[in-house]
Amino acid sequence: MSELKQTLADIAGAIVTDPDSIVITEETNDNHVTLTLSVAPNDMGKVIGKNGRIANAIRMVMKSAANRSGQRVTVHIKD
Repeated sequence: MSELKQTLADIAGAIVTDPDSIVITEETNDNHVTLTLSVAPNDMGKVIGKNGRIANAIRMVMKSAANRSGQRVTVHIKD
């Protein structure tokens, strides 16, 4: 498991009530990583947050983590 994927799994695991339902898919093109996060339907609101604030915070933390390793990252949250 890549470092970015593990970081996203740790962040999502701390937010949701059912961490066993977390599924993260990873696609890599050169130095750009696309991560797709899927959680249980009842945890979706916790991951997105009011007005998308939690989702935006997750994306900012992930971009910072990717920047440290010289990569670019995009995080999608699957409905």
